[in-house]
Amino acid sequence: MEETLAAVLYEVGQPLSIEPVEVLPPQRGEVRVRLHAAGVCHSDLHVMKGDQPMKMPIILGHEGAGVVEEIGEGVTSVEPGDHVIPIWRMSCGRCEYCLGGRPALCDVGTKMRFTGLMPDGQTRFRNAAGESILHYAGVSTFSQVSTMPEGAVVKIPADFSLEHAALIGCGVITGLGAVFNAADVPVGGTVAVFGCGGIGLNIVQGAKIAGASRIVAVDTVPRKLDYARQLGATHLVNAREGDPVEAVKDLTGGLGVDFAFEAVGLPEPIEQAYDATRKGGTCVVVGIARPDARAKINVNALVYAEKTLKGSIYGSTRPRIDLLRLIDLYRDGRLMLDELLTKTYPLTEINEAYAALERGEVARSLILPQASS
Repeated sequence: MEETLAAVLYEVGQPLSIEPVEVLPPQRGEVRVRLHAAGVCHSDLHVMKGDQPMKMPIILGHEGAGVVEEIGEGVTSVEPGDHVIPIWRMSCGRCEYCLGGRPALCDVGTKMRFTGLMPDGQTRFRNAAGESILHYAGVSTFSQVSTMPEGAVVKIPADFSLEHAALIGCGVITGLGAVFNAADVPVGGTVAVFGCGGIGLNIVQGAKIAGASRIVAVDTVPRKLDYARQLGATHLVNAREGDPVEAVKDLTGGLGVDFAFEAVGLPEPIEQAYDATRKGGTCVVVGIARPDARAKINVNALVYAEKTLKGSIYGSTRPRIDLLRLIDLYRDGRLMLDELLTKTYPLTEINEAYAALERGEVARSLILPQASS
């Protein structure tokens, strides 16, 4: 076993506990990764606040990047020293969804996400009392070192920044994937993005890369709207200053947009995004909501206006292919990553990082687990 520092959640509504934990060595088909960067994302906050129920104690963190330290028996795709991005929706590569090009829907990854267990039904973390600690999404990146399945890591070029790699591991790939895969926004299309947090901002820049002619960013926080403008939004709508649906329609000649995206995970902005979609348009819901959340949709508009309403998880991507393509986009100067990163924190300041996220002070921030306080 190896002792390392991790942020452990013991109870909903309580701060993460920064404490030493033991990391068990990788078993067959597993790898041990030393994390150098981990993303501060709302998905983890949903668990901390109880919006997404999970058993505890658990080490959160689902996006990040690091270096492989050790591999278990049978591992062939990576070796010690390789730089990797963890995949928070591990895929088996054999089921109907994986073979059909929709690995984010793989049942193996889904089970790990909701049980907090490795595929063998066990955990690889122990606290000082000897209690098992659960894994979040199979990767638990809020630990300096984490053991995870081989199928949950993607090898990346060693000369690519690990901080940039952590950014693309969830927020960027989810946002751009929603644009390119779930919606397939064409050149000249019109777009509205409801919610300009980490995912929404990447939907904005995805729409810009796709060549959208009009990109309307909608949020209630002026600072987030400023970030959206930097990343490609052509128009800004503060939802606190009137009806955002009417504002979007006013900007599109009364028609609504070809594509509306919701990246908040609340019923009201989902309804607004749908209502802001024009006849024949597509509304894509990307935000993660409470399990009991319900949105009211005008069914007549769905039928008579031939709208499309769909969801997208992990950008409907194939991470093993698409993550490497995002690296190429950045190197070609088309994907903005430096502009996304507002601040970094050592692991010991992770609770401060989440407080800043809730206040809307950052576009995207990272935990640097190896950094000293």
